[in-house]
Amino acid sequence: MLYAIIGEDAEGSLEKRIKARPAHLERLGTLKEEGRLILAGPFPAVDCSDPKAFTGSLIVAEFDSIEAARQWADDDPYVLDAVFERVVVKPFKKVLP
Repeated sequence: MLYAIIGEDAEGSLEKRIKARPAHLERLGTLKEEGRLILAGPFPAVDCSDPKAFTGSLIVAEFDSIEAARQWADDDPYVLDAVFERVVVKPFKKVLP
Protein backbone atom coordinates (compact mmCIF):
# COMPACT_ATOMS: atom_id res chain seq x y z
CA MET A 1 0.00 0.00 0.00
CA LEU A 2 1.07 3.59 -0.53
CA TYR A 3 1.81 5.93 2.37
CA ALA A 4 2.40 9.67 2.50
CA ILE A 5 5.19 10.75 4.84
CA ILE A 6 4.91 14.45 5.64
CA GLY A 7 7.81 15.98 7.54
CA GLU A 8 7.62 19.49 8.98
CA ASP A 9 10.96 21.25 9.41
CA ALA A 10 12.06 22.55 12.78
CA GLU A 11 12.65 26.29 12.98
CA GLY A 12 16.18 27.15 11.88
CA SER A 13 17.02 23.65 10.64
CA LEU A 14 18.31 24.60 7.17
CA GLU A 15 21.98 23.89 8.00
CA LYS A 16 21.01 20.49 9.44
CA ARG A 17 18.94 19.82 6.30
CA ILE A 18 21.87 20.61 4.02
CA LYS A 19 24.21 18.38 6.04
CA ALA A 20 21.77 15.42 6.21
CA ARG A 21 20.59 15.71 2.59
CA PRO A 22 23.06 13.26 0.97
CA ALA A 23 22.11 10.45 3.38
CA HIS A 24 18.40 11.32 3.02
CA LEU A 25 18.65 11.18 -0.79
CA GLU A 26 20.55 7.88 -0.61
CA ARG A 27 17.65 6.30 1.31
CA LEU A 28 15.17 7.69 -1.22
CA GLY A 29 17.35 6.29 -4.00
CA THR A 30 17.03 2.84 -2.47
CA LEU A 31 13.22 3.14 -2.48
CA LYS A 32 13.40 4.27 -6.11
CA GLU A 33 15.65 1.35 -7.13
CA GLU A 34 13.17 -1.02 -5.47
CA GLY A 35 10.32 0.53 -7.50
CA ARG A 36 8.57 1.72 -4.34
CA LEU A 37 9.03 5.50 -4.58
CA ILE A 38 6.16 7.41 -6.20
CA LEU A 39 7.37 10.95 -5.49
CA ALA A 40 9.44 12.94 -3.05
CA GLY A 41 10.38 16.55 -2.57
CA PRO A 42 10.55 19.54 -0.26
CA PHE A 43 8.04 22.27 0.47
CA PRO A 44 9.74 25.59 -0.38
CA ALA A 45 9.31 28.35 2.20
CA VAL A 46 8.63 30.83 -0.62
CA ASP A 47 7.03 30.58 -4.04
CA CYS A 48 10.03 30.74 -6.37
CA SER A 49 12.02 28.47 -8.69
CA ASP A 50 15.19 28.49 -6.54
CA PRO A 51 14.16 28.56 -2.88
CA LYS A 52 16.77 28.96 -0.16
CA ALA A 53 14.59 27.66 2.68
CA PHE A 54 12.06 24.90 3.20
CA THR A 55 9.18 24.12 5.55
CA GLY A 56 9.19 20.34 5.19
CA SER A 57 9.02 17.46 2.75
CA LEU A 58 6.60 14.97 1.22
CA ILE A 59 7.40 11.37 0.36
CA VAL A 60 4.88 8.97 -1.18
CA ALA A 61 6.10 5.40 -1.28
CA GLU A 62 4.98 1.80 -1.03
CA PHE A 63 5.38 -0.07 2.26
CA ASP A 64 3.97 -3.35 3.60
CA SER A 65 2.19 -1.59 6.47
CA ILE A 66 1.77 1.74 8.19
CA GLU A 67 4.13 0.47 10.89
CA ALA A 68 6.81 -0.19 8.25
CA ALA A 69 6.28 3.29 6.79
CA ARG A 70 6.56 4.85 10.26
CA GLN A 71 9.73 2.89 10.99
CA TRP A 72 11.25 3.97 7.69
CA ALA A 73 10.38 7.60 8.50
CA ASP A 74 11.76 7.30 12.05
CA ASP A 75 15.09 6.06 10.66
CA ASP A 76 15.46 8.87 8.12
CA PRO A 77 18.42 11.24 8.59
CA TYR A 78 16.05 14.24 8.58
CA VAL A 79 14.42 12.76 11.69
CA LEU A 80 17.62 11.51 13.32
CA ASP A 81 19.39 14.86 12.76
CA ALA A 82 16.41 16.96 13.97
CA VAL A 83 15.60 18.56 10.62
CA PHE A 84 11.97 17.49 11.07
CA GLU A 85 10.23 18.47 14.28
CA ARG A 86 7.08 16.57 13.33
CA VAL A 87 6.35 13.66 10.99
CA VAL A 88 2.93 12.41 9.95
CA VAL A 89 2.45 9.09 8.13
CA LYS A 90 -0.87 8.44 6.41
CA PRO A 91 -2.20 5.81 4.03
CA PHE A 92 -2.41 7.25 0.52
CA LYS A 93 -4.61 6.25 -2.40
CA LYS A 94 -3.29 7.31 -5.80
CA VAL A 95 -6.11 8.22 -8.17
CA LEU A 96 -4.43 10.27 -10.92
CA PRO A 97 -2.48 10.10 -13.14
